[in-house]
Amino acid sequence: MNDQQNPYDPYYPQPQIIGYDAYGQPVYQQQPAQAPQQPAYDPYAGQQQTAYGYDPYAQPQAPQQPQAPQQPSYDTYGDRQGQGYAPQPSYDPYESYGGGRQWQAAEPAAPVTAAPAGVPGQRPAPEPPAPQPAAPRRAETGDDRDYRTEQFSFIEEPDEDSEDVIDWLKFTESRSERREEARRRGRNRVIALVVVLVLAVVGGVGYLWSAGLLPGTGDAEKQGQASAGGPQRRDTIVLHLHDTQGGGTSTALLVDNSSTKQGTTVLLPNALAVADSEGTATTLGKSVEEDGSSGTREALGTLLGAKIAGTWRLDTPYLENLVEYLGGIEVDTDTTVPDPKGKKGADPLVVQGEQQTLTGRAAVAYATFRASGEAEAKQLQRFGQVVNGVLRKMPSDATNATGAVEYLQQIADPSLPEKDLGASLAKLAEHAKTGAYKTALLPVGQDGALAEGAGDSVVKDILGGKVTALDASGVPRVSIKDGTGEDAVEAAKVVLINGGYAFVGGSKTESRAKSEVVYGDDAQKATAAEVAKTLGLPAGSVTKGKPAGTAAVTVVLGRDYEIPGAS
Repeated sequence: MNDQQNPYDPYYPQPQIIGYDAYGQPVYQQQPAQAPQQPAYDPYAGQQQTAYGYDPYAQPQAPQQPQAPQQPSYDTYGDRQGQGYAPQPSYDPYESYGGGRQWQAAEPAAPVTAAPAGVPGQRPAPEPPAPQPAAPRRAETGDDRDYRTEQFSFIEEPDEDSEDVIDWLKFTESRSERREEARRRGRNRVIALVVVLVLAVVGGVGYLWSAGLLPGTGDAEKQGQASAGGPQRRDTIVLHLHDTQGGGTSTALLVDNSSTKQGTTVLLPNALAVADSEGTATTLGKSVEEDGSSGTREALGTLLGAKIAGTWRLDTPYLENLVEYLGGIEVDTDTTVPDPKGKKGADPLVVQGEQQTLTGRAAVAYATFRASGEAEAKQLQRFGQVVNGVLRKMPSDATNATGAVEYLQQIADPSLPEKDLGASLAKLAEHAKTGAYKTALLPVGQDGALAEGAGDSVVKDILGGKVTALDASGVPRVSIKDGTGEDAVEAAKVVLINGGYAFVGGSKTESRAKSEVVYGDDAQKATAAEVAKTLGLPAGSVTKGKPAGTAAVTVVLGRDYEIPGAS
């Protein structure tokens, strides 16, 4: 039992109500403190009337003496006792969940004027309090806090968490925009790539079509025509090897066929009959010595009906230097070549055998070697082997090939500068390295005229020569075959040259009774008739056939031909 007496005990003097506070609660006059007394237990005093009703748990209390006024005190829940109470701010346990709201204590109420004192010892009925919003009781709300909502007000304050939320939303929105922008850029890249691929395919097909590489078009079709004898692109240069020690020359045509991707060395015998600039018959060997590079090139072009781009004059010392520059060449030698400067019994300079490595000096000796009584064709074949070996070692790049030519420091022919010569050799070297290279010998008769079939196997197929009515100067080309049994070629040649025709070679043939003037093209029928008239042959001797070589007209002389000046 508490020492403090219950102020509502019926045996205790009731304090006097001196007024009401702002919340309608009675304000009592303070009584002087009395000594605590031991209350007597009354089992039937369990219900006593208080200012708020009956207290079922009230204990009997002894009367207390009045006490001096005390300072207002507060109970456990902040209820005021006495006067001078000032509302204090209370802690809100839900502040962290208030979304930026805080509780604030309400302003203290204005002082209340004390009511007139009543009859001593009598408890007057309390005046009804001013209407106020009813606060929920703790027992009803289940809340153990003894305050009412009207004591507080809300203050809106910014919350850092709200700023974080806004920043997060902005970040999320920005990231979404970046993702969408990345997807858009990705789609644009895919579209651009597809467009580029389409353009590349279309451009590639267009290039193949324009270049004729598609089936049935352009060069692809020309390749088929090429095998059937169609027009082809060729680059031809003439090579003269001058032997500064033993004398004489060796001549070959280097042909680059870019249509068939094939290279060829055409060996030309020195006995080949050609016509000089005046139309006089001569041999290839004499033409090189007398007419020089330019005259010989024109004579060969006239005879073979092929366009020759230029001349490469290679003296034997330059050939030796070129082979040394290339580091030697490999050749399948067909004979043993002695060292011309070696002593008796010295080792040969070249040994017969396959894949023989030749130095510069050995290459020159092998290319110019001709045994006693040996045909000129054997020496030409060795010359062709050396040319082929050089091309296999020559750089296939035009710049490097030109560098090899410049290393020789030889005097270049005006028709073929070093740069153009290097480019031509590079193309030929590419064919030689891939095995698309061959060597052919132009067949000629004993009299130097082109042998039968030479026009098809070499002139037409390799050189692309074509028999035409007129040469570049408009002069018809005429060849002679002597079947008189006598030497009538020289006499007939003089007559033809005086008649304004270009003599392109004469040869012997089997004896025959009647002469013939043969033309191949119908456009040459009139020319053939004029040739027959010039030689004094009957008009009936003109016939259509196949002229020899590249001649427009071939005259076959029979025993009926009257040789001028013969007795």
